[in-house]
Amino acid sequence: MRLDVIFRVTAKIIIPFALVFALYVQFHGDFGPGGGFQAGVVAAAMVIFYAIIFGLEAAQKVFPPRLVELMVPAGIAIFAGVGVISMLLGENYLNYSPFAANPALGQEYGIILVEIGVLVTVSGTMVAIFYSFVGRGR
Repeated sequence: MRLDVIFRVTAKIIIPFALVFALYVQFHGDFGPGGGFQAGVVAAAMVIFYAIIFGLEAAQKVFPPRLVELMVPAGIAIFAGVGVISMLLGENYLNYSPFAANPALGQEYGIILVEIGVLVTVSGTMVAIFYSFVGRGR
């Protein structure tokens, strides 16, 4: 793939827009289809696309395996931490009402935080699976 200039230039154009789309899907998930899972898959797909075009080593320089290994438990910790914080504030687990003075706004903040945790976990898991399969023959 070293001589495929068209693929490389196209990838450099598409990847930033796809990552912005992943953020759109992430933050639009409160109001319509989308959310952390879908955004995590789109973000991971862009890392996989980058690895296909530029090679596994280049992708691992941009998105190191150690970071991928940390993303999975970090996302779970974010998700669980939001629930624990709501319990410490006197509500049920994952009841986000006390996160703001207005309970509806607190629910919005809590959902955004939980969805960020899902995004981190899903994208880390998808990239970890890709790295393990592709790196298997090395």
